[in-house]
Amino acid sequence: MKYVVIAEELRGRITRGELPPGARVPSTRRLAADHGVAMATAAKALTLLSQEGLVRAEPRSGTVVASRERRGGRRGLTRDRIVRTAIGIADAEGLAALSMRGVAARLGVAAMAPYKYVSGRDELVLLMADAAYGERGYPAELPPDWRDQLLLVGRTLWSLFRRHPWLAQLTPITRPLPLRNLAAHGERALSALAQLDVDAATLCDLHVVFFSHLQGLASHLEREQSALASSGLSEDDWMDRQGPALAAMTSGFPTFAGMLRELGETGYDLVLDTIAESGLRALLDGLALRYGR
Repeated sequence: MKYVVIAEELRGRITRGELPPGARVPSTRRLAADHGVAMATAAKALTLLSQEGLVRAEPRSGTVVASRERRGGRRGLTRDRIVRTAIGIADAEGLAALSMRGVAARLGVAAMAPYKYVSGRDELVLLMADAAYGERGYPAELPPDWRDQLLLVGRTLWSLFRRHPWLAQLTPITRPLPLRNLAAHGERALSALAQLDVDAATLCDLHVVFFSHLQGLASHLEREQSALASSGLSEDDWMDRQGPALAAMTSGFPTFAGMLRELGETGYDLVLDTIAESGLRALLDGLALRYGR
């Protein structure tokens, strides 16, 4: 079986010292791309090594080689440890790779052990999201101007989406999550928008527009990771392969053709950080003009 072969290769690298304790192990995405297998197959290889106590999940670092003194056991198992381990898996491998059994395996505990602290995957994802949104807060004294306040909230949310790409994938804006730490960001944004002196319905609409700009862009962060894992092609590689097809499409679309021609001459990198910032500023400019502020 392919996952056994992958696990054997990694086991050998660990045994030979090529991957010493604490060293980061290739992620599920990278293993899938390198070995030409599905992500589920690569995940099974890491799960097998975790069950053997050779690797463990490290929050915000992914899967690392375990040291002997840190292997095994249910000792010290807490809800927070489960949540942080799950966040580490989602950060490194995507939310689709997350399962209760996988979390237990990464922790080196029995498959049912996490259920003592978390009822199931759905509750775990909510706890993960609440913890992630709570990683960044705000100073006691905010800037006096509503624009500066909203810009601060926008940059804070974007930094969290950047840190945890899966966070923007959870639910559509029409189904808000009942998370206290997310509400804390919402309160800051609403208090800034309220200075525009609008009614409650308009206030809600403006907040949806503001949040959707950030969430919509951030949703592409994990999609790009998935595309890289499934295709093995970087953004540049993919664009190079699409060149002939894009060139063929320019016939009859002069503006599109002109844009591509100029970008080919000047060079261009699509940077989501830049678009998030410029989009926020454009939104603020529009609100200031619309509401005379």
